[in-house]
Amino acid sequence: MLASIRRLIGLLALLGAAIFPSFPSSAQGTPGFVQVISVEGNKRIEADTVRSYLSIGIGDSFDPVLINDSLKSLFATGLFADVNMRRQGRTLIVSVVENPIINRLAFEGNRRIKDDVLSGEVQLRPRVVYTRTKVQNDVARILEIYRRSGRFAATVEPKVIQLKQNRVDIIFEINEGEVTGIRKINFVGNKRFSDGDLREAIQTKETRWYRFLTSDDTYDPDRLTFDRELLRRFYLKRGYADFRVASAVAELSRDRKNFFVTFTVEEGERYRLRETLLESSLKDLSVDELKANVSTEVGDWYNADKVEENIQQLTDAIGSLGYAFVEIRPRLDIDRDDRSISLTFEITEGPRVYVERIDIHGNFRTLDEVVRREFRLAEGDAFNTAKIRRSRQKIRNLGFFEKVEITNREGSASDKTIVDVDVAEQATGELSFGAGFSSLDGPLADVSIRERNLLGRGQDLLTRFTLSGRRQEIGLQFTEPYFLDKELSAGFDVFNRETDQQSESSFDEDSIGAGVRMGYAITDFLGHTLRYGLRRDKIEDVDDDASRFIRDQEGTTVTSLVGHSLLYDKRDNRFEPTEGYFLRLSNDLAGLGGDQEYLRSRVGGGTFYSFTEKVIGSLTGETGYIFGLGQDLRISDRFFVGGQNLRGFGTAGVGPRDSASDDALGGNVFLTSTADVSVPLGLPSEFNIKGSVFTDVGTLFDVDGDGSEVEGDDFSLRASVGMGLTYVSPLGPIRVDYAIPVLREDFDEKESFRFSFGTRF
Repeated sequence: MLASIRRLIGLLALLGAAIFPSFPSSAQGTPGFVQVISVEGNKRIEADTVRSYLSIGIGDSFDPVLINDSLKSLFATGLFADVNMRRQGRTLIVSVVENPIINRLAFEGNRRIKDDVLSGEVQLRPRVVYTRTKVQNDVARILEIYRRSGRFAATVEPKVIQLKQNRVDIIFEINEGEVTGIRKINFVGNKRFSDGDLREAIQTKETRWYRFLTSDDTYDPDRLTFDRELLRRFYLKRGYADFRVASAVAELSRDRKNFFVTFTVEEGERYRLRETLLESSLKDLSVDELKANVSTEVGDWYNADKVEENIQQLTDAIGSLGYAFVEIRPRLDIDRDDRSISLTFEITEGPRVYVERIDIHGNFRTLDEVVRREFRLAEGDAFNTAKIRRSRQKIRNLGFFEKVEITNREGSASDKTIVDVDVAEQATGELSFGAGFSSLDGPLADVSIRERNLLGRGQDLLTRFTLSGRRQEIGLQFTEPYFLDKELSAGFDVFNRETDQQSESSFDEDSIGAGVRMGYAITDFLGHTLRYGLRRDKIEDVDDDASRFIRDQEGTTVTSLVGHSLLYDKRDNRFEPTEGYFLRLSNDLAGLGGDQEYLRSRVGGGTFYSFTEKVIGSLTGETGYIFGLGQDLRISDRFFVGGQNLRGFGTAGVGPRDSASDDALGGNVFLTSTADVSVPLGLPSEFNIKGSVFTDVGTLFDVDGDGSEVEGDDFSLRASVGMGLTYVSPLGPIRVDYAIPVLREDFDEKESFRFSFGTRF
């Protein structure tokens, strides 16, 4: 019996040892309660700090659950590399091994991505506690950065260098690897459009040697997602309302150097518009008055872009009638048997939402206020989709950003929204070189340095130098677009120009002057500019055989003039318009001081039309009239035609001339017009090479004074036809024009070839 009891006690002792292996029984063999918590191994962290993380405390029993929770809590702090607990009598001893402190963080082997970029992405910092988990996470972050830049073969090896006082140096050894390109882009399921057409529609490109200045031929998962949207827009614009991208898969080659991208698409059928209807739930709103704002026509192919344009036009029109909260949704009723769509614009009262905040992202150089002042609504205004679209257009027209996206999200309350503006800045500085050659002028060099976004404030500064065999000019222009923080532009101009007119008119001209100007917006599309200029002109070195009209004008004159300009601009883009029109009117009055008195007027305009997505037509023209107020005009104030404004003819190559000296005399009336069609050349779009065919028409006449020696002083039209090439190279735009006169007078000067070159920085 006694032996059995002893064996039972021994078995219980063994079981207790198995359950509490790190907590041996006290000398007395009683479980008891915790009376003391002792911390060992801590050097940097206070003992009380360690105790504060424990789940067990003084007076608690030595409960394995509490002890296990305490271990987890201490490890979760990230402060310790190892933690151990043991019992000694009624004392709980906590032994810790502290994680080291990072002394220095360094990157080695990184050439493509700078240290400051990597430092901004990783979590580790000097004087931060080192843990293996943080290092592993940062390795993953660095690899993700390289993958987004197209380097999937990059590797990162972290090195830990132990230092004194429990400190370490962390060095990330990076092997960037080669750029992971796109070997091939395939499309599955496309029958209506070829693979080449769809490759043109997306942003991702196949790797080619000539794409060394772009990253579009490297794999980027975000870009692939955007490509899905581009394909959707491509098909919806062409009537395929059922189109969808079933999948977009990128497979990495075994050598990890290239990707094979495959898009699987379902095109569906193509639909025409069967009818276009307007439905309104707004009180007192007549839909009949709005039909003029709908440009889609029955029988046209369905076009999602046109639908969006009509929504904007309708929103603008309804907003002008006093309806601040409007929501317009297109409803499509698809008849798949008839392959037609009934389009209904549903006009309802939108939610009463106000702009809580406007957040701007991506403008690292441009100040927020430069973007914010282009908005057609402010914080606190009623949210208006049409004004958002107009704001986006105005920001794009600044020319400071290659991408402008505006979205909105829910604000702090249900009736508030936050507007997010995401922009991607582009180069705004320009270092332009112009070059040309003609039988009259010889070589021409033109250098201009311009910054259209000076110091990120939207200011425009231009310095220009021109040097040729016949002209030397230096000039400075400065424009502040928001003078005194108001929608008021102000600027000044100074110049000094010396022109050798011997080959055209047998004299030299030296002009120096300055001017100030101020402009403001009357409406969103109509602007007005006022200006004042003061100029001194000197006609000298008149040839002995020059025309008497020129010999009589030798000497110095001073011109003081005031003027104004009106510009109505409805182009979709000021720099590369594809549709819309503009009208311009200007008048200048000289005679407020000085010794010249005249009135000069100019009227011009242009219209642009997209025949197809790649064929853009334009028709522009300008006419001008100047007359003296009680005196004849000097030759330096007259109009001249030829060269840039009438290709195929030399500078000042048309118009009245002296029959004896062949000097160009200029004219008081001119007219020029250009019809141009931009045509595709069949080259990939990333080549940025555009072709054009054009015809120029112009005339110049009406010279003050009578004389039988004047010829060509009549309304005689000149015309030329030609073709041109424009290459937007990485170093800037290159333009080549070749024109042949088809209507000319015998005394006109010809110039068939013109060339210009520019670069941007």
